Amino acid sequence: MEAKTMSRDQEAGSEERGGREAVRPTAISRFGSERGSDVPDKTVGVITHDDPVFSCRGVDVFYADKQAIFNVDLDIGRHEVIAMIGPSGCGKSTFLRCLNRMNDTIEIARVSGKIELDGQDILGSNIDVVPLRARVGMVFQKPNPFPKSIYENVAYGPRIHGMARDKVELDEIVHMSLEKAGLLKEVKDRMDQPGTGLSGGQQQRLCIARAIAVSPEVILMARIEDLIDELRENYTICIVTHSMQQAARVSQRTAYFHLGYLVEVDETDRIFTNPSHKLTEDYITGRFG
Repeated sequence: MEAKTMSRDQEAGSEERGGREAVRPTAISRFGSERGSDVPDKTVGVITHDDPVFSCRGVDVFYADKQAIFNVDLDIGRHEVIAMIGPSGCGKSTFLRCLNRMNDTIEIARVSGKIELDGQDILGSNIDVVPLRARVGMVFQKPNPFPKSIYENVAYGPRIHGMARDKVELDEIVHMSLEKAGLLKEVKDRMDQPGTGLSGGQQQRLCIARAIAVSPEVILMARIEDLIDELRENYTICIVTHSMQQAARVSQRTAYFHLGYLVEVDETDRIFTNPSHKLTEDYITGRFG
């Protein structure tokens, strides 16, 4: 990997896209520790997209009196795969959970700013999170199948959302979802067996089938799956990962978070071969994180 290097004087003096941006004064992270003063005044790179499914502006997240996310601006493009990277505790998973309001389940969490999905602000008090979470599905890092049969795990969402008029249509949705998740061949003869009895990898694919059964626009993933190449044709995919190799392989754009700030976002090839900010460079080259 050939990483971009600049002198300290060049970085401090550059206000253009390729150099280090002006810096914020020292602040306190959500863990109560002091962060360095090298986070840029604004995100480096290109935060906008020509066809955004999500448009986020000025997003802040607090856990009680501790701020976890600071003023994040980011567009997420339709049918793109965007990887969110950064060291543990940087805020990437917290930001991911904002996109379908999973932070609402945390009593002390508070989110402000604007997050628009197809032009509608999902942070509004009039938003019903149940259909929102159908449109923006989530696959967690640890598989969490329901304590139901394999069939019922996948059928549950389409049933409660009224997506099937009869058993024939429901069967079709279940089988198609399992096929897209690469699981149908392995379970087609034991659909009535518990989903919790599957292997770990199979449980993860079952959770993917459950997510896509309700025809989401966006899938949020807390880990990278081998199926992303197939899924990207039909869905926008946002992934959180610590694997630089996998992020470079599957994503078109990459966003680097550091202590709650979105430091840099750009095309993945550029991020991994010629990053514009030294914090990004230091992380992807293994100097910290």
